[in-house]
Amino acid sequence: MTKQVNSDDGRRVSRLTRETVALILAGGQGSRLYELTNWRAKPAVYFGGKMRIIDFPLSNCINSGIRRIGVLTQYKAHSLIRHLVHAWTRYQSGQKEFVEILPASQRVGGEWYKGTADAVYQNLDIIRTHDPALVLVLAGDHVYKMDYGPLLAWHDEQEADMTVCCLEVPVEEAAGQLGVMTVDEDNRVIAFHEKPEKPASIPGKEGTCLASMGNYVFNTEFLYEQVIKDSDAHDTSHDFGKNIIPSIVGKYRVYAYPFRDPDTGEQAYWRDVGTLDAFWEANMELTYVSPPLDLYDRKWPIFTHQLQLPSAKFVFDEPGRRGEALQSMISAGCIISGASVRKSLIFSGCKIHSHSVIEQSVILPDCEVMKNCHIQNAIIDRGTVVPEGTEIGIDKEQDRKRGFRITEGGRTLVVPEMLGQELHFTR
Repeated sequence: MTKQVNSDDGRRVSRLTRETVALILAGGQGSRLYELTNWRAKPAVYFGGKMRIIDFPLSNCINSGIRRIGVLTQYKAHSLIRHLVHAWTRYQSGQKEFVEILPASQRVGGEWYKGTADAVYQNLDIIRTHDPALVLVLAGDHVYKMDYGPLLAWHDEQEADMTVCCLEVPVEEAAGQLGVMTVDEDNRVIAFHEKPEKPASIPGKEGTCLASMGNYVFNTEFLYEQVIKDSDAHDTSHDFGKNIIPSIVGKYRVYAYPFRDPDTGEQAYWRDVGTLDAFWEANMELTYVSPPLDLYDRKWPIFTHQLQLPSAKFVFDEPGRRGEALQSMISAGCIISGASVRKSLIFSGCKIHSHSVIEQSVILPDCEVMKNCHIQNAIIDRGTVVPEGTEIGIDKEQDRKRGFRITEGGRTLVVPEMLGQELHFTR
């Protein structure tokens, strides 16, 4: 069980957060999201009505008291950079507080980032200017709320060289997708395998394994030493999970930090929305009466950029033409005009016209659903205009014939290009 930081440790945690620089790895392609990432990197994908995925690790940093943050970008980064500029450049007060965008600018060797470790290596000059005691390396493509203060305190208490955040997950969920580790009774890592096809179960918990969240704490000098060593190696992918962690386990003090709910001690909320089905499911969870992720928690807000839009509006109230939404989230700027929305999440600026029905669907910003449409179990990408009388998600075979993507879980993805609308959204 992870030792929680009490009030007596507050001053130490505050010192540790002040002495930490966070690096958010946000260059992921997100290929398993298919057309949803044709024009944006995975961290820039919309989530939760008005946020982007990148807003979660950034908000966690700010709420944890970590105010020196670099965001490392690469793949189709325009949408992500635009969002960061609009939403996060308010944190620019010099050496003590900043959110810097660190694109792959070929400062070392004239090459793009070759892996997660190489991304850090290519920014060593920038990290050195801030002289941190600790470096917190975070994945930029997961949805969760986490106070990094107790993590830093745990790392400090164990006198660790490196600490890996971890979760207990089903073996089938981790297989081929997540790094898996084995620990001793003190939570020291004794083995690490990156995305094994057959992960080893936790002793006594058959079918469950200990998986990496992709979040790491390093003592700064140790990080410098390891990424420089990796950059000089020839037989390497320059990746933390594939190369650096396996090479240091057993030689250095590498520990695992179990990510648990601080109130219950149980497994904390964390979602890798890296597939279309996982993305759909995580958004749908937000419509529950008691969702596993509380976006209404004012003590731990998720910050983002949003246009100054009017409140959502529901118009017409007559038999057969009633603007309504049931067990749904409707964002600002939306107009539900004589249409019915059930168990769905409608992002900002959408218009749903009369006699249309939306069920169990995720409609991204600025979409327009014309009259007499029926959409269910679907994801509609930003800016799509659904023509009058269109059915989506009702007949899967017909959806395939029209060029829509059908997921393994039976959801339908529609992007503007599938309807002949060449918008090429980069926002």
